[in-house]
This record gives sequence, C-alpha cells and structure tokens, in this order.
Amino acid sequence: MLKIFVYGTLKPGESNYQEYCSDRVSSVVPAWVQGKLFALPLGYPALLWDEIGGLVQGYLLTFFTPEILQSLDQLEEYQEHRPSRENAYQRRTIEVFTNFRTEPLFLGIAWIYVMEWELIHQLGGTLLPEGCWTSGQSKE
Repeated sequence: MLKIFVYGTLKPGESNYQEYCSDRVSSVVPAWVQGKLFALPLGYPALLWDEIGGLVQGYLLTFFTPEILQSLDQLEEYQEHRPSRENAYQRRTIEVFTNFRTEPLFLGIAWIYVMEWELIHQLGGTLLPEGCWTSGQSKE
C-alpha cells in the first residue's frame, strides 16, 4: 500500500483526480499536514513544508500499487535524480493527521509534493491562511 497526501488538483472533485486517482485509489481520508499553502496564478496550489507554519487541509489517498508514483511524478514535474532546482515540486515524506478540529490523530507517513519558497515567490504565489485550496481560488 502506498499513501499520498494531496491538497490541490488531485483531491476528489478537482481536475486531476479522475484521470490520475479515481480508479486506482483504495481509500480517501480527510486529513491535514503542517505547512503553508499558496494559490499560484497558474491555476493550482503549492505547499511549502514548514514545521512551525499553519495547517494544510487535504486528503490521504491510499493506493494498492506504488506505480502511481510514476504518473504523479510526471504530472508534478519531479524527477528523483535531477537537481532539485530543475524540479517544479519535490517529493518527500510527511506526517499526516486527521480530526482537524479536535485532538489530532496520527494517520502515518505519506508522500507529498512540496514546492520550494523561491519558486513559489517567482510564480507569484498568494498565501492561503486557511490552509485549504479549491480550483476557484487560483487565477487562470
């Protein structure tokens, strides 16, 4: 089983969920991680991982096979052996929790795609202090 935390276009109901996830996912759990979320003018968000930052809402998706990472890496313009400055996003692991409004419940470690601050700034990212993104929040 492979776990991935999603917070943008890969969330259920968003533009890339149907193509990349819907027929491969075995479970979908509302969840959150630590970080700061930015809306990009390109029409999708970026997460800046930050231990001290806010909370970002999304979903923990569980998949039966690890092959999903290949297609998601391609979507997120991530290549493991390429210098990080050449990747749009970086793939890393992160602690994921549920029960956003009550006592946090640790769900485990999952993959996540994060962006570095320099690129967020260069792309004109706007902080979403509530930590939640929907497709209507980005400028197209």
